[in-house]
Amino acid sequence: MLRKKEFRINQSTRINEAIRANELRVIGQSGEQLGIMSRGDALKMAQEASLDLVEISPNADPPVAKIVDWGKYQYQKMKEAQKNRRSNKAGELKQMRFGMKIGQGDLDIKLRKIREFLAEGHKVRIQVFFRGRENAHRELGYEMIKRIATHLENDAVLEHEPQMAGRNLSVVIRSK
Repeated sequence: MLRKKEFRINQSTRINEAIRANELRVIGQSGEQLGIMSRGDALKMAQEASLDLVEISPNADPPVAKIVDWGKYQYQKMKEAQKNRRSNKAGELKQMRFGMKIGQGDLDIKLRKIREFLAEGHKVRIQVFFRGRENAHRELGYEMIKRIATHLENDAVLEHEPQMAGRNLSVVIRSK
């Protein structure tokens, strides 16, 4: 699988003849250290194994190269990048809004959705909004937050006490 052309994933990844260093610290296909050798010897070893020589750490002294299957290496790097993106995304803050006159069926659906968000690792802001004269009875909003918290007590913890902001009463919850 030795390729004569210069292939690169990005600016820092060189393979086979694209590697410029004269001496390399070489790692074998099963992860064992093969030691420091010339580029020509390393390329010969890779060619004998029908694999590619990939420069992993170009800034090291001497640069580190690994004998691997180029296609598998690219695939593993792509999967690793996807996993990193997914794990970064998992910390998002989701929001669920509740009106004061919500019915039990709607409340159950929203609670189920909140449990899904918590299972995915998200934090959830629960927001109770007041319309018109409902604003005069804010204690009912605090009761609703308490009721929601009791429904979710097995799955979540309140991060802070409920806070009023304009016409909204909100609290952030996270999974236990």
